[in-house]
Amino acid sequence: MSVEAAVREVLGLVSDLEAEAKAILATHEESSERIISLENSYARLDDLSLGQDELFRESLRAVQSGLFHAAHVLAWAGFVDFLHNFLATTHGASLAAAMSNWSIAAPEDLREHSDFQVIEAGKTAKVYKANTMRALHGLLDRRNECAHPSDYFPDLNMTLGYVSELVDRIKRLSAP
Repeated sequence: MSVEAAVREVLGLVSDLEAEAKAILATHEESSERIISLENSYARLDDLSLGQDELFRESLRAVQSGLFHAAHVLAWAGFVDFLHNFLATTHGASLAAAMSNWSIAAPEDLREHSDFQVIEAGKTAKVYKANTMRALHGLLDRRNECAHPSDYFPDLNMTLGYVSELVDRIKRLSAP
């Protein structure tokens, strides 16, 4: 075996060992490797705009830096931008019919209304059911606890769970 082949083999073994170590570390509560697992799930989202993608990436960078309140707020911003686009573009006709007193020509028009109202409008337009509306209101409440003074101090687990749930909601809303 040549020296070059031996070096390649050793580098391959080191790479395999590194991947295995990361997988083991990801199972521990406070390991930053858990963020990588979330990044892998997030990377499978296809329906995000460049702006939404950047907001979620900033959220993950905030998690890595231990800025858990900021991570909640950034992830919510990415999600609500997705929701505005999803409702106005994919369900614009049913949304306009259900919310006849709203002028909705583009996703940006939904920004004139509170996130709470937009979430309710999606249920009124029958885009999703009441249980989804309540869950989204709960996620908004959690974001508000992080954006305004409160006694809520999320840790790594809580923050990863929050971001993960928003990613999951995007997947489920986007599913045909």
